[in-house]
Amino acid sequence: MKILNKILTVLVVSIIFVSCDTRDKAAHGENAENNETQIKEADVKTVQLEIKGMTCEIGCAKLIQSKLYKTNGVTFAEVHFADSSGVVTYDANRLSEKDLVQAVEKAGGGDLYTVSSIVAVATETATEEVPEASQEESTDSAG
Repeated sequence: MKILNKILTVLVVSIIFVSCDTRDKAAHGENAENNETQIKEADVKTVQLEIKGMTCEIGCAKLIQSKLYKTNGVTFAEVHFADSSGVVTYDANRLSEKDLVQAVEKAGGGDLYTVSSIVAVATETATEEVPEASQEESTDSAG
């Protein structure tokens, strides 16, 4: 009788663990599918901003650069006082050009800085160059 109770207890506990494990795996599988559908490929764009109202490199340009970097979706920001410009790389799926303008204008409390123009910058595709010596070796081995 005691052996039968022990076997029955082990059986019930085993069933509970197996059913919980199966439920957890199913829940994780559903979450993985949802995460896959929510992930979008980044639409990376680079623009050059003409910024008016800057009076110094450290106080103005660096402040604007810092605010742009803190903007969710910006991957690169560089602001130059000397030519009153900035270059910003961002994910267009998360931000618009209007959002970038607002980030610059809010950096000075809304009264100091304005963006007078935004120009899209062509991004270069990295290409791999094969050294001439390697090209000669490949033609020698092919012939």
